[in-house]
Amino acid sequence: MLNHETTKNVELPSSNFKSKIADILKNEGFIKDFKIKSENNKSILLLELKYHSGNPVINAFERVSKPGRRIFSSAESLPKINNGLGIAIVSTPKGVMTDIDARKQRVGGEIICKVF
Repeated sequence: MLNHETTKNVELPSSNFKSKIADILKNEGFIKDFKIKSENNKSILLLELKYHSGNPVINAFERVSKPGRRIFSSAESLPKINNGLGIAIVSTPKGVMTDIDARKQRVGGEIICKVF
């Protein structure tokens, strides 16, 4: 039996910050790929979502830090997401990275979102 996976794309206005998050999601295996295309002098981020056995790989994408309430964490107190099955994306002085990389480099920062 052939598995015909449906390919779903998501388009959103692009920024350097969003493309860094998309790069992390791709490296961690949450999305297939992403592209940045220009339309009418505006850059658009095109995400190609990933599916496994017909189910989306991303079960939840939860924003943690909001403009009205910023959430910061030290390297030691970064949360473990879904017992290590998910990731937190952290904006650190060394750039945007996963909670795992932030712990390895011993840097804290603003917790942007959780993905699992």
